[in-house]
Parts: sequence; structure tokens; C-alpha cells
Amino acid sequence: MRDGVSIYYEFDDRDEREPTDESHASETPIVFLQDIGYGRWLWRWQREAVAREFGAPVIAPDMRGTGRSDAGLPPLVPRLPGRIRSPLLRKPAGYSVDGLAADLEAVLDDAGVRSAHLVGIGLGGMVAQQYAIAYDRAASLTLCATTHGGPDAMAIPADIPGRLLETPSGANERETLRHRMRPVFSGSFTNRNPHLMDRIIEWRREQDATEPAIEAQLGAALAFDASAELDRVRVPTLVIHGTDDAVVPSSNARLLEEAIPDARLELIEGGSHLACIERADAVSDALVSFLGEQETGTGTRNRSRTRAQASTDT
Repeated sequence: MRDGVSIYYEFDDRDEREPTDESHASETPIVFLQDIGYGRWLWRWQREAVAREFGAPVIAPDMRGTGRSDAGLPPLVPRLPGRIRSPLLRKPAGYSVDGLAADLEAVLDDAGVRSAHLVGIGLGGMVAQQYAIAYDRAASLTLCATTHGGPDAMAIPADIPGRLLETPSGANERETLRHRMRPVFSGSFTNRNPHLMDRIIEWRREQDATEPAIEAQLGAALAFDASAELDRVRVPTLVIHGTDDAVVPSSNARLLEEAIPDARLELIEGGSHLACIERADAVSDALVSFLGEQETGTGTRNRSRTRAQASTDT
């Protein structure tokens, strides 16, 4: 709990997630941080991969307003009509990445964790950056489909916030969720995986953020600017980005690689914004390799790679 707001998190202990015979156990927890609006289900493929490889403890917090965490918003604002509420929550009455990083510090303190590998996508990647700047428990960062923000970054396209919140006329809840995911996946992936998309919609209905919280999280992401402070990030950092990301342009990955002293870049050729799902194997392989290097002390500085294997249907 921070500032009277309860932040829920899962803590999967190593005793329940033993590594395979070929892998090596890790004592350092891995923390998975989600993007705007998404619940803990978003990292399920990578959580399975690191559990299988390392048997490491995994911590998965629900961001404010998401899943089982309190929203912590002014009591009357969420009840306002959307056209009035949304501008308020994107700026004066919403969240900040500083505050979300403070929530993460409260979670790690409550869990008794002194050091953790942080893995974040989109807004979660921004929270990871801010956490490494302001606090001292980060052992490494993995930054997926994210940006350091500010005027030097390649901006999120102007139409994206509206598309992520758009409700088509006459659409029910499932149809609206499906429509809002169009920017984050390639059309070919959604067409090839109708059953998976149906499951994702149900996971979203069960675990995702409320509408006001999504607006507040979006406001935090759009206002974020860590560009002048990234030289304070002193932990090994892996930057992963899909080259076809329609939400956060992939040129931001190069900017992060250049700005963070000990960073390297893995480009996922043809990857969408949610490459952690659409190209789950490629993202998991890059993550497992990087975390393995951190545990064994064999990391390589400033190495860029492009993964060009075919898309993985899930």
C-alpha cells in the first residue's frame, strides 16, 4: 500500500517453479510490468519461459486501477462523462510515471526484495526506467516497445490514443476490446489466431484496467520524459522493439540504446507493439539469454541484433 492505495501483486516463489535439468536456478526475482491498461496475463509467455529456464521468483504487480489494485483516483472524477473525464485524467487528476515507480518501490519493499530484474513493456518500460533512475533495487532492465519520452523522442502517432480508447458505434464490450487491439497487433496475426484473440479478450475482461484508469495511465505515458536522466541508469539494459510497432515507433529503441550507458538492442523484424505475444518465442529467447548473462556475469556491452525468424502463432 502507498498513499492509502492498495497495490496488488503476485509473487511466484522459486520453490513452486523449479527450473529444468538443463537450466540454472536464480535467486534474483524477475518483475514484469505491463503496458497501458493490460493485466498480468500480458507476460504469460515470458513468465513461463523464465520459470522454465531459471526457476526464478516472479513478481507481477497490477498497476493502479488494473486488476485487483485500487485506482487511487479522485472519487468523483471516474463518474464523469467520458468527454469531461478523459482530459482531466490525462493531466491534472491522473497518474504520473514517478508515482507508478513509487508504487513499484512499495511492492518490492513489501515483498522484502533487495534486488530484482525489471521487465517492462510500453508504460511498464517507462516505469522501469524511472525506477532505475530514482531507486536502487534494479539489477537489470529489459525495455520492450517503449520510449524515454520528451521532445527528442519519436512521438506516439497522434491518432493512437484515440484508437486505443475508441468505442465503435453499437459495439458490445468484446467487440470494443477487439477493435482497440488493432494498433497493437498485425492484421495477419489476428486473422491467423482467432481462438487466441478470443482468449485474450476474455483475459482482458477479467484482469485489465477500468476505463478511467486506462485514461490516467495513458496520460502518464504521454507526459513521461526521462531523456535528461538516462545517464543515471547504471544497470545492464536490454532494449527489445518490433520494427513494425505502430504504437511506439521503433526508432525510439535506438535512442534508448544510445542514451543508457550499458544498453544493447534486439530488434524483432516485423514485430508489432505486442511482440511479446505475436513474436513470443523471439522475445522470450532474447529475454532468457540476457537474464542468463546477468546471472553468470557474461553480459556483452552495446551489442545490437535483429531477430528475423518467422512469426510464431500461439
